[in-house]
Amino acid sequence: MTSAKRSRERSPVDLTVVLVSPKEDGNVGAVARVMSNFGAERLVIVNPRAPLAEEAQRRAMAGTSILQAAVVVPTVAEAVQGMDLVVGSTDLSTGRTESYLRRSMTPQEWGRLFGSVQGKVALLLGPEDNGLDREELRLCEAIVTIPTHPTSPTLNLSHAAAVLLYEAFLGTSGHPRTFAPKIPLSSRQKQVYYELLERTLSELRYPSHKRRAHVLLMRRLLGRSAASESEVTMMLGFLRKVLRVTPKKGRPAVTAKDHPMPSPKGVRTTRGARERRFKPGNP
Repeated sequence: MTSAKRSRERSPVDLTVVLVSPKEDGNVGAVARVMSNFGAERLVIVNPRAPLAEEAQRRAMAGTSILQAAVVVPTVAEAVQGMDLVVGSTDLSTGRTESYLRRSMTPQEWGRLFGSVQGKVALLLGPEDNGLDREELRLCEAIVTIPTHPTSPTLNLSHAAAVLLYEAFLGTSGHPRTFAPKIPLSSRQKQVYYELLERTLSELRYPSHKRRAHVLLMRRLLGRSAASESEVTMMLGFLRKVLRVTPKKGRPAVTAKDHPMPSPKGVRTTRGARERRFKPGNP
């Protein structure tokens, strides 16, 4: 049995590599080859600018089956639908006005994060010429940047994929861990939190032009930390408490039933235990 196969059997993570508008079909084939090297099997291509022709097949080598099974979709939103964690790769440096929105992980930090979670993870790689744009990065809950020499900062698409898939492979290759694996939030759980956060900011009359950035900030924080269900449950309880103590005429009271927390796969939570968490005065 190969080491890549052993890693897939041990790994509780379902990884999807998403290539956004790749320009050269040969690069897509090279990415498929790299995926086969490190045990990744699911490839999604968003709006490719070149058909997958002979050059892609030639460069895929052992990844030919991955290339043939690749799914083509029109938008990034469709590619990441249902994902528990979306991580984007970019070489953008930290900007002055939105530094917290562009704060990125190193490849090593990405590998450790990948090795500590369970669920469906999407790794987004942008086109060769421009990379992921701002709107595509807004769909990401974490960002990873590969350090390079400033005189030549841009990597070939397949080279970037190799670095990141190598680190992900190390994260799930059976090395001893000193912590228990976390269970990342499902896409539904996270959406519940973001919706209530948006409502809370609105009720508090938070400036409308800042709400979107604040929600995105929390997406990035949750993405980097792979917060557990209990952690986000506490955060939801706090938001409900804020809404209860900021009365507004005509607005119904907010309770746990308004924004229930779906349980992630493999986690069993009793109704009574969940309700007790939201009683005022409970620790």
